[in-house]
Amino acid sequence: MKTANAFILLIFSILSVSINAQHIITGNFPPLAGQQVRLVGFEGFGIYTIDSTKVSEQGIFTLSYADKDQGMGYLAAEDNKAYFVVLDNENIQLKGEMLSVPESVVTLSGKENKLFVQYATDHPKREQALSAWVYLQNFYRGDSLFAIQKNPKKTIETEMQHIKQEDLDFLNHLDTNSYISWYLPTRKLVSSVSTVAQYRTEEITETLAAFRKLDYTDERLYKSGLLKDAIESHFWLLENMGQPLDSVYIEMSISIDFMLTNLSGNEKKFNEITKYIFELLERQSLLKASEYLSIKVLTQNSCTVNDDLAKQLELYRAMKKGNTVPDIVFSGDIFKSGSLIKTPNRFSDIHSAYKVVIFGASWCPKCAEELRQLLPLYEKWKSKGIEVVFISLDTDNAVFRNFTSIFPFISMCDYKKWDMQAVKDYYVFATPTMFLLDNNQKIILRPNSVKQIDAWVDYSIGEIKQ
Repeated sequence: MKTANAFILLIFSILSVSINAQHIITGNFPPLAGQQVRLVGFEGFGIYTIDSTKVSEQGIFTLSYADKDQGMGYLAAEDNKAYFVVLDNENIQLKGEMLSVPESVVTLSGKENKLFVQYATDHPKREQALSAWVYLQNFYRGDSLFAIQKNPKKTIETEMQHIKQEDLDFLNHLDTNSYISWYLPTRKLVSSVSTVAQYRTEEITETLAAFRKLDYTDERLYKSGLLKDAIESHFWLLENMGQPLDSVYIEMSISIDFMLTNLSGNEKKFNEITKYIFELLERQSLLKASEYLSIKVLTQNSCTVNDDLAKQLELYRAMKKGNTVPDIVFSGDIFKSGSLIKTPNRFSDIHSAYKVVIFGASWCPKCAEELRQLLPLYEKWKSKGIEVVFISLDTDNAVFRNFTSIFPFISMCDYKKWDMQAVKDYYVFATPTMFLLDNNQKIILRPNSVKQIDAWVDYSIGEIKQ
């Protein structure tokens, strides 16, 4: 029995050592003597400190990382500028002057790190040369003076193919079990979008296909520092692919379908990544894509959606164009032109061909900016049958009164902030949030700015009255 117990303890001991195996990074950087140096790792959209130490008077430091930290990381001294390293079960030895000047750093040991540095140095040169050849190729294709020249055109095409093949050969010769065999092609994909969109448009279809094949449940992506960039680059390329907006939205829907299908088996990542995509689309005012994502997520049944995320997404299902909004009871204080008023008692008491309702607050810089733009437009809007109501999420009477004193339209506040009933009824999760409604309180537009409303006024109402 004692022998069996000893054997079990030995197995657990071996497993523990294996899981927590430490790998060493040593550095010799005399100018950093006395400074604190950190080793930072990536975890999804965030970062965490793996280890930190003080550099000796001789400029020597030693840091360690475990198998659980496998992925990409970076070293940073007190200037917080990053020097990237590959954390893949190998000891790394560096020497140089400053971590913030990569050209001064030499990798003495660490096979994957040497290959990473080599590719990070050579790939940009190949891309620069390729861009130059593309520039010349466009000359020989589009200018009648050069178009008749067959030999130069063929030479250019051959050289471009040679450069691409050289880059591909480097990647294909990497050990398939190494982290960089996954990381470098992924990093290449992410960093290529600007060049592809501007100069190599024939590669757009292929590049989009590669983005759609990314596995967002892959732990290597979570530890790479590329998760945010991969999502943003994917949607940036869709937005800048040179297609009409309707076509762009169709392509975004296709990409969203691919990503949600991929994430369906991982609830934690499903919620994290869906939330990030939604917020990205909102920031870019790609509201049609936001609506598609919201409805898709809310109607799927493979993952449970977090309550906070569900509330954000519900805005597009409950408050989409054509829906009738709930009435708003005016409780608390109602001001107009700086004076306290007693009526109207509710939103539906305001009779106007159109109404704009704006949820905002004095503490919201964007709200103040939008409302400043609205003030000189208000009389024009009012003359065209549009009334404005400002619903404040402020919590202090004096602050609310001072903020709204110059507003010639109704402002209401019950000082409950996010607990206000109207905020809940309208699924408001950020300020400013705006709605353009008709006389029956049906949603005509969910604008993202005062300028968008004004453009609608000039186009829709102005056209009718001509």
